[in-house]
Amino acid sequence: MLNTHAGEAAVESSLVVLGSTHIPAKTKRVIYLYMAGGPSQFETFDNKPVMKKWHGDDLPKSIIGEQRLTGMSGNQSSLPVAASPYEFAQHGESGMEISELLPHTAKIVDEIALVKTMYTEAINHGPANTFMQTGSQIAGRPSMGAWLDYGLGTGNPNLPPFVVMRTKGKGGQPLFARLWGNGFLPSEYQGVMFRPENDPVLFLNNPGGIDSTSRRGVLDSIRQLEELNKQKIYDPQIASRLAQYEMAYRMQGSVPDAVDISNESKATFDLYGDDSKTPGTFANNCLMARRLAERGVKFIQLYHQGWDQHAKCSGGVKRQCKEVDQASAALVMDLKQRGLLEDTLVIWGGEFGRTAYSQGKLTKNEYGRDHHPGCFPTWFAGGGIKGGTTFGKTDDYSYNIASEDKMHVHDFHATVLHLLGVDHTQLTFKFQGRSFRLTDVHGHVKHKILS
Repeated sequence: MLNTHAGEAAVESSLVVLGSTHIPAKTKRVIYLYMAGGPSQFETFDNKPVMKKWHGDDLPKSIIGEQRLTGMSGNQSSLPVAASPYEFAQHGESGMEISELLPHTAKIVDEIALVKTMYTEAINHGPANTFMQTGSQIAGRPSMGAWLDYGLGTGNPNLPPFVVMRTKGKGGQPLFARLWGNGFLPSEYQGVMFRPENDPVLFLNNPGGIDSTSRRGVLDSIRQLEELNKQKIYDPQIASRLAQYEMAYRMQGSVPDAVDISNESKATFDLYGDDSKTPGTFANNCLMARRLAERGVKFIQLYHQGWDQHAKCSGGVKRQCKEVDQASAALVMDLKQRGLLEDTLVIWGGEFGRTAYSQGKLTKNEYGRDHHPGCFPTWFAGGGIKGGTTFGKTDDYSYNIASEDKMHVHDFHATVLHLLGVDHTQLTFKFQGRSFRLTDVHGHVKHKILS
């Protein structure tokens, strides 16, 4: 049995700055499927058949313009156009074009809003990932999940409001804890990593010789000592630490049930695929995300690395798509059949796109693609999203945005907060004499993708 007094103490110590949302919320929770490395738009969501006509020709300088190139390809003697070998087809009532590499995603096109014109200033992974996750290329700011925890609090006091899972065994560019960190917010708002091992959360279980009653007694004694100390000196870091202790105590009872998939039906495993039974796979993490969403977790972040195809792009993207396609679509379908999609926001995307030209030597069957921040795809589904929508248009090389409809990183954050009922200009935290926010001094809600 969980101690109700302990739960009340933890809720008291957690600062939730918004007593209510600024506007009616269209979604209650977020599941962010983050494709770390920068998925290529040419093999996934942005069909450019005309590039086959120019395959092997140098990308015109007029297309590149003043855009920055990385040091990995900027000094090449030529920048040959590399057309994708994969076919696209129209799907659903919306007729949205999807690559043959994503047959399961093709089944949910009428549920998703596909943004083809996301863009960023960051051209390398570290700053680009940090930008997408925290609203700044410079490390040290709170992550999106931390901001939401700080502003909106939890839907279940027995589970952390912000949970992070990574696909096991994936290499590529490293992921740093700052991507789900609290930055300058109190430490209780950082994301909690769930691992695929026997102990999903590190240091959660009691050590040998300590039972739940003893643990409760220690926590109550620490709290009483702090109450005495607080009358003279109040240290918010101690309050945050106590809140984390209390959360850990409650999680001892809630986490085992949340991660136990033994009661899932065969139909559910079939929907997500065979990998969903294996802890640490992307499919298993998607299934876990649904279970956490059911239990009121506010922000669930899944990281899947391996999208950085500087060489052997066609085969690399094909492999990546196979790893994530079925489970991504299954998550949307599963949420819908359980009545959860209407108030859950699902996001799929990476930190930037890839170049139209080949990095390295272009051969008959192979090519690489360098980083390209100028335009890249992201899709949204669920609460408040206008399904079957394609937002934005790129030029014939998917190198430049060719429409007024575009979404900057700050716009992305503003739109997500809006769906949760938060005015992004009003959720702030004062640090070092200045009021900070997730969108800094920028950001516009993109209403065209909203229902």
